[in-house]
Amino acid sequence: MINENLTAYFETAIKNNWDKVSLQDYDNGGLTFGELANQILCLHSLFREHGIVKGDKIVVIGKNSAYWGSVYLATITYGAVIVPLLQDFTPKDIYNLVNHSDAQLMFSSEYICEKLDFNKFDNLRTVYYLDDFAVAYDYTADFIAYNKAASPVAQENFSLEHIPNSELAAILYTSGTSGQPKGVMLTHNSLAANIRYARANMPLESGDRIVSFLPMGHCYGAAFEFLFPFSKGCTIIFLGKLPSPQIILKAFSEIKPRLILSVPLIIEKVYKNKIKPSIDKPVAKIILKIPILKRLIYRKVLSSLNVAFGGDFKEIVVGGAKMNREVETFLREIGFNFSVGYGMTECGPLISYDGWKSTKIYSAGKAIDCIEIKIDSKEPGKVGEILLKGENVMLGYYKNQEETDKVFDKDGWLHTGDLGIVDRDGYVFIKGRSKSMILTGSGQNVYPEEIESKFNNFPLVSEIVVVSRNNLITALIYPDQDKIKTLNLKPEQVEKVFVNYQKRVNEDLPAYMHVNKIVLREEEFEKTPKKSIKRYLYD
Repeated sequence: MINENLTAYFETAIKNNWDKVSLQDYDNGGLTFGELANQILCLHSLFREHGIVKGDKIVVIGKNSAYWGSVYLATITYGAVIVPLLQDFTPKDIYNLVNHSDAQLMFSSEYICEKLDFNKFDNLRTVYYLDDFAVAYDYTADFIAYNKAASPVAQENFSLEHIPNSELAAILYTSGTSGQPKGVMLTHNSLAANIRYARANMPLESGDRIVSFLPMGHCYGAAFEFLFPFSKGCTIIFLGKLPSPQIILKAFSEIKPRLILSVPLIIEKVYKNKIKPSIDKPVAKIILKIPILKRLIYRKVLSSLNVAFGGDFKEIVVGGAKMNREVETFLREIGFNFSVGYGMTECGPLISYDGWKSTKIYSAGKAIDCIEIKIDSKEPGKVGEILLKGENVMLGYYKNQEETDKVFDKDGWLHTGDLGIVDRDGYVFIKGRSKSMILTGSGQNVYPEEIESKFNNFPLVSEIVVVSRNNLITALIYPDQDKIKTLNLKPEQVEKVFVNYQKRVNEDLPAYMHVNKIVLREEEFEKTPKKSIKRYLYD
């Protein structure tokens, strides 16, 4: 265990920044650290009235907001376990995961509550609206209300119990209802280790402003757009809207954040739409061959790019997926302040990182201070699976020993399923993902197997691979030729059938998992000797 305590981080941040704004909704007022402190204590009182004890589970689901952050902080500082669910999950997913988590309480946005049948939950005592903490549904006769009129505590009297770092802090579900759910169990130690490293290596100070637009149900957004900046006394502004690049860049221009966390798609779209068309013009290509003019143009491009991201940031940290090589090469060449990190939910999330001034191009930085990386390869310097041990590695998957045993070997190494190398200077280079997970532009994880399993239920589907192409979730399908002949279907009829399949599948999936395009193949997919499709050929 590390020496730094998670709840001590939050207690110190609140006491030292009492009158500064802590959590704020975009286009709305915010809570000072002092106001948030009293809201946390009122929620603690609510938990006690319900008989919640340390280790009990509390679900939060809804759009990113100041109240979302309050519930998260109140839960883990109480010693209960937060279970953040993605707002895009279908009602079927929500029933399954809330019941699997054994949650006692749930805080949910009103628009989500309207879709739910509350009779399908097994263990809940009360459901509260996340928007104002009013009771949405009560399973008991107690009807315990949130008391926001409780006597406020003074700054000098505020304190939190320091929950031991060994205790469970969060259960994060990486997907919906495909098979047995996998809820990643993260301890206070895991979250504290991520915060400790970020505080020592990422540029933030008390009073700095952060735009939170990544899904808080994922640990990338939760750790680095929320918990770490909160521990430093920053103002966190929750976007709370569908995070399209246009909306995000508008928020950046207004808020001028000091640190930006992003997925590659945001930067790649700015490059593709604003920069590449200009530098690809015939005249520009000629000018760029003249060194002195090239420097002037690159300086101008860099200036406009910095303005697009608010103009006041110290660094952009990119994570969640591999960055386009052409984009990374260009941005390094013009001197753009960005770095690429590597992480996964099972590590809460950070595995490797290095600041923009010292990192190596195409790398994902160096292993962070609390983790050990080993490459499972037969020869040094050769590509192999990335294995991990460390303070921030998960305990395992909640109530799923079978899946836990699959990822941990007998020596305790976590098998990431990712392929890479570590060079002689300690830099990690990701060479591929043996896992097929897709990261969407809004930062959501999509597991192709979940979509493929739904299509495979249809009679005309013989083989399918779901990939991301041009940032669109695309289903590559080889139809069952025998059935087509038997039914005597014409090509236009086949296409109509698959359009219907696409519609039916999307109706059963959250919006971020919707299949945008279907491509029908004339040949079978290439396979291994074991008859598995060689997925990497079609990414």
